[in-house]
Amino acid sequence: MRSLVLLLAFVTLGGCMNVSDMGEATRYHMSDAGLLDHSNTQRSMSLRLQPDSFIFIAQGVFVPPGRAYPRPNVVAEEAFKGFVEYFPLVRRAQGPIGLEDALGEARSVGAHYLLYTRFAKADNRIGNGDEWYDEQAVDRLGIDTGTIQLMLIETSTRYLIDTARIHTRGGLLTFHDNKPEDLLAQPLEDYARALLGLSN
Repeated sequence: MRSLVLLLAFVTLGGCMNVSDMGEATRYHMSDAGLLDHSNTQRSMSLRLQPDSFIFIAQGVFVPPGRAYPRPNVVAEEAFKGFVEYFPLVRRAQGPIGLEDALGEARSVGAHYLLYTRFAKADNRIGNGDEWYDEQAVDRLGIDTGTIQLMLIETSTRYLIDTARIHTRGGLLTFHDNKPEDLLAQPLEDYARALLGLSN
C-alpha cells in the first residue's frame, strides 16, 4: 500500500514538472545531502551588470592555508571559463598579481570592471591511492573543501560594487581524484549568471 501511495505521488508530481526540472531538483537535493559536489555563495549585493560589460579577471598572490597547493592562477582561469560564455568582453591576467597592478592592467585594456579573486582556504583530502601513499593518515580521508573570495571593482572609480564568498565541498560520489580547484567551475559560472540576473 505504501509503495502504491509513493508511486501515485511521483506520477502526480511528474505531471507538474518536466524532465529537466526533475533532473535539476534531484541534482540539487543530492548535492545538498553531500552525495555530489556542493557550493554556497554569499554576496554582499545583488547588483546586475550590462551584458556588454568589459570585465578583467585577476587573482591575488595569496597562497591558501591548508594542505592543498592549487595552481597559482587557477581561480582566475576558472572564472574566465565561466564568464566568457556570458560576457563577450572578458580578459584575464596571465598570472597572479597584486590589486593595484590588476587595476592598472584592467584600466590599460579599457575594462569597465575588475573581478579580483583569491583562494582563501583549501583542504585537499586523500581521494586516491597516490595521496594515500603520500600521507597515510586515516583522519585525512574524505571530501575536499575550499573557499574563494571575489571582489568586483569598477575600474574608473575604484568603487567596490560587489563582494562574494564561495564555499565549495566535494561529494561522496565524486571525491575520487578530485582536488579543491576541481570544485570551482560551476559556482563561478553561476556567479557570472547571477551578475546578469539569470536564474540558475
